[in-house]
Amino acid sequence: MITQDSIEALKARLDVVDVVGSYIELKKAGTNFKAPCPFHDEKSPSFVVSPSKQIYHCFGCGAGGDSVRFVMEYEKLNYPEALEKLADSYNFSLSYTTNNYNKPKSKLMEVVNSWYQNLFLSNQTALSYIKERGIYESSIEKFGIGYAPDSNTTVNYIKSQMLNIPEAIEMGVLGYNDERKNTYARFIERIMFPIHATNGSIVGFGGRTITGHQAKYVNSPETPYFNKSRLLYAYHHARQDIYKRKEIIITEGYLDVIMLHQAGFTNAVATLGTALTPEHIPLLRKGEPKVLMAYDGDKAGRTAALKASKLLSASGFDGGVVIFNDGLDPADMVKNGAGEELSNMFRNTQPFIEFVLSEILSLYNLKDPKAKEAGMNEATAYLKTLSSFLQESYKPYLASRLGVSPSLVRVTNPQNNQQNSMQRDTHKDMWELSLVKTVLEYPQFSDQILDVLDPSLLQFHSQELILALQGEKDVPQLMAITVDDTIKALTNEDDIRAELMIFLIRYFEKELKKVNLQSNISFEEKAFYIRKFRGNIVRLKRGELVTTKDVNR
Repeated sequence: MITQDSIEALKARLDVVDVVGSYIELKKAGTNFKAPCPFHDEKSPSFVVSPSKQIYHCFGCGAGGDSVRFVMEYEKLNYPEALEKLADSYNFSLSYTTNNYNKPKSKLMEVVNSWYQNLFLSNQTALSYIKERGIYESSIEKFGIGYAPDSNTTVNYIKSQMLNIPEAIEMGVLGYNDERKNTYARFIERIMFPIHATNGSIVGFGGRTITGHQAKYVNSPETPYFNKSRLLYAYHHARQDIYKRKEIIITEGYLDVIMLHQAGFTNAVATLGTALTPEHIPLLRKGEPKVLMAYDGDKAGRTAALKASKLLSASGFDGGVVIFNDGLDPADMVKNGAGEELSNMFRNTQPFIEFVLSEILSLYNLKDPKAKEAGMNEATAYLKTLSSFLQESYKPYLASRLGVSPSLVRVTNPQNNQQNSMQRDTHKDMWELSLVKTVLEYPQFSDQILDVLDPSLLQFHSQELILALQGEKDVPQLMAITVDDTIKALTNEDDIRAELMIFLIRYFEKELKKVNLQSNISFEEKAFYIRKFRGNIVRLKRGELVTTKDVNR
């Protein structure tokens, strides 16, 4: 088992906004953050993350908890697995009891990568290829470039080092063939590029063939630690400069990144053999940088740039696109000494929205009225993914490109009258909710409240008050109250006393009206309760608190 002290120490390091924000895109909303809930389908964001309370809660489906609970639910992991994943992400070493079968992860990836690096330095074919591409020895060391030999050599090395074979399979270094019942290496005779998590730990590899294999590049398979749709190559190297420059350059390949860093563009990263995806967005949000896409001018490169530009512009990113034509790429330009030209290209990118509109219209024969209309329809469909302000701003641009009047470009979406999913049909009494929140945040005031008020007296939220008094903080009803910044807790005894007195005065006034209207009790009983309630009201107005036994009939 993982020791409790170790668990508490890890939790103290976690930040719920950072953890949740690494999975989904969060947007600031007052002191909290909001997003569409990842646990149920919804259009309006009802998922709230509270940095002050270090919890999340969905007002739609009721999901909620802390950082560990989120990883458990999102990744479908049990409690120890979620702790280990978070510990790995935060570079934290968990402590285990001696009788536990779960051992902390070894440094298998680092050991294998060191071996790949040593093999690379003694392999003339691999070394010559890298140097011919213009890569310096300092870059070879910085990026940990290595070489993977034949399958048997890799398997035998892992066995000889007493490394854990099942772990090597889990991490994607080895594979297992169920039919042949044998273990094999996933990377064979390839130049190896280690891929790191944002904390710098190695979680996978990219390999380039140097023996003419049909697949020029292969990446590690998806593992619990390696998801190519969430990672960017060399991000751990580029992070500080991204934050400093407020700018990130995204390229298509490992060599492009290495050569750009070599030329001083140390804010460059690359996608891992896949197009930019929505899962990359939370990582790109960090530091709020301007995003520059540097893609090849071939059909595949332009298609990837178009897809990325649509995603980034719809997500509100600032930035633009650089397309490299004539068969060149960033690595080639650095090798050819065109660093200044690169700088100019990155300073003068084509804005995302203009690039998307240009690419869409290039697919149509604008001399043909029917084709022009189809092009306009596709372009306006894209503009509708943007804010109303941007839609209006780019109407003249699109009209100009089409050679038509701006009045023909209709892009504004109709107002969405759908109620926000956070608005509930049930009645909310803010005073009662404030009392509940007081018990949640200041449990030391519970006795003071219970001395004068029974939970059953609350008209709308008596159940929530009972749960709060019982310490059931993890139930959805209480988590919703905890993360709602519009509900304010009472912070001192004087405020609590004053609010309780106001509540009780109103309560007795209501009870007095009820008694006056009752016809099913005797005159003597009615007179008794009238005197009692009037007496309590007088005492309260003098500043004297009554007790619960004076409240109940």
